[in-house]
Amino acid sequence: MTQLHKLMLDEIQRRNFTQSTTRIYERIIQDYAYYFNRPPDQLGPDQVREYTAHLFRDKKQSANTVYQAVGVLRFFYVKFLKQHWSPVEMPFPKRPMHLPVIWSQDEIARLIESADTPFHRTILMTLYGTGVRRAELANLKLTDVDSSRMLIHIHDGKGRKDRYVVLSPNLLNELRQHYRRLTRKPAEWLFPGGIWHTADHPITDKVAWHACRLAAQRSQVNKPIHPHTLRHCFATHLLEGGTDLRTIQLLLGHSDIKETTIYLHLSQLHLSAAISPLDALTIFNDPDESTETK
Repeated sequence: MTQLHKLMLDEIQRRNFTQSTTRIYERIIQDYAYYFNRPPDQLGPDQVREYTAHLFRDKKQSANTVYQAVGVLRFFYVKFLKQHWSPVEMPFPKRPMHLPVIWSQDEIARLIESADTPFHRTILMTLYGTGVRRAELANLKLTDVDSSRMLIHIHDGKGRKDRYVVLSPNLLNELRQHYRRLTRKPAEWLFPGGIWHTADHPITDKVAWHACRLAAQRSQVNKPIHPHTLRHCFATHLLEGGTDLRTIQLLLGHSDIKETTIYLHLSQLHLSAAISPLDALTIFNDPDESTETK
């Protein structure tokens, strides 16, 4: 490890970034330096712009991925190296707005019923019933389930923030059955890892991916799915059920309500409430009614 690398890690640790965020920062800066075959502190804005073009042109990376890389490099030069560069010298790429695919409640029911194992069924129910991220699900502990208040405590969510999410009575019943099914009762983790779920460590977040993929194949619903899809469905179905945006923001752990307003674009209830101006044109009036009026 070079002295520069060590100092950068110290700066990241002072800011209390998560381990996953730290790994992302290291990977991006190492790839950037490798591309130019020079230490990153010997490079500048021209190289950042060239590297950004390389990510789009040669690596075919998405705008969101490149946006993240530019953010990391801005941190490296402006926050860590204290370079007084203007943001226009390292511009963020424009990100297109893509609306996620939403499964209907009937399709979600088919997905849950198509789970290949009871363990995966519980994971799918937890993802959809709480709206948690897959990493948050993997790190749930037995003590996080508060059956007296019907809440689940999420620790160290995105941005190192704690929050509470709703605990459905149906989910509570499923979690109790899940606990009884485990051959070795866990002392800490709600979803213990290992082949037979007997390990002293939790599952990885990849287990949620596998649960979604296998159940989707068996359900024969021809829509894309991943764990985050269930989070989107949770929020959209809440909105359609009458829950206000502020409450949904708190349940999802969004720092800015602008992140939550995307679900207005996805809610069938809100979209169908709008009446097209085409239907207000007089040419579509019932001719019989017009005659009677005369």
